[in-house]
Amino acid sequence: MSVHVPAPAPAPRTVLVGDPLGALVGAAETAPEGCVGFGPQTFTVIAGPCAVETREQVMTTARAVAAAGAAMLRGGAFKPRTSPYSFQGLGAEGLELLAEASRASGLPFVTEVLDPRDVGLVAAHAAMLQVGSRNMQNFALLREVGRSGRPVLLKRGAAATLDELLAAAEYVLAEGNDRVVLCERGVRSFDTETRYLLDLAAVPALRQRTALPILVDPSHATGRRELVAPMALAALAAGADGIIVEVHPEPSRALSDGRQALLPSDFDDLVRRLAALAPHFERVLARRDSGREAALR
Repeated sequence: MSVHVPAPAPAPRTVLVGDPLGALVGAAETAPEGCVGFGPQTFTVIAGPCAVETREQVMTTARAVAAAGAAMLRGGAFKPRTSPYSFQGLGAEGLELLAEASRASGLPFVTEVLDPRDVGLVAAHAAMLQVGSRNMQNFALLREVGRSGRPVLLKRGAAATLDELLAAAEYVLAEGNDRVVLCERGVRSFDTETRYLLDLAAVPALRQRTALPILVDPSHATGRRELVAPMALAALAAGADGIIVEVHPEPSRALSDGRQALLPSDFDDLVRRLAALAPHFERVLARRDSGREAALR
C-alpha cells in the first residue's frame, strides 16, 4: 500500500506596503522603517469604512482606527454595487479624501480599483490596490495592477475555488509584481444566516500551496457586525496574516453595508483582544507607529 506524503509547504514571505505617495515597497523578512508588513511574524489589521461618503466621516474613522491600533486604512472610492441605483462611491474625489485621511492618521491606505483605465489614477494615491471579489477573474485588470508597481490585495471570488484564486494571482505575478496578498472573504452557501460562508479552512489550505500572505475579511463574509469579532479572532487562530474589517462612526446612516460595520468602540475592543491572543500564535500585531512597524503595546 502506498502512503501519500504531502509536499512541504512553501516558506512564508513578507509583503511590504510603503507610504501612500510612493515610498519603499518590496518583499523582505521584516518591515523597515516607514513600511507595513504582511507576513508570518505579525498580524496586520486593516480597517476603515466600506465607502468614502464625506470628509468628516472618513477623517473621523481614520483617526479612530489609527488610535485603536490599525496598521492600514481601507475605504472605497469606486464601489461595485449589485444594483446600478445604489451608491457607487465618490470616485476621484473619494481618492483625494482618502489621501487626506491617510496623511492625518499616518496610515497608508488600500482601495479598490474597478477599471483597468483607472489603475494609474488610483495607484497615484493609494499605497495598495485592491482587486475585489467581483473582479477576481477580470484578467485585463489583473494584468494592469500587476504593471502598476503597487502591492495588490486580491480577494477571492464568491464562487471561486482556491485553484482559481491562485491562478488569478499568477496574472499579477506574471507581470513582475510579487507583492500580492490574498484575501478570503466568504463564498456562496445555501444558508442565509450569514451573508456568505467564511471558509477559514482556506487559510491553512492556501498555506500549503503558496508563500503569499493571506488575509481574512470577516465583515463581508458574515454581513453582521456581532459576528465580525469572533471570526476575526478565529482567523488569527487559523493562521491568517491579518484581517480587513469595516468601521463606521454611524453604521445606521452608512450608504453601503452599514449592517456589518463595527463602531469605533467595537473595533478598539477587537484590537485589544487580538493583541492579547496573537502571542499564543507566535505573532505580534503590526502597527504603523511614528513611521515604524512595532508590536502593539
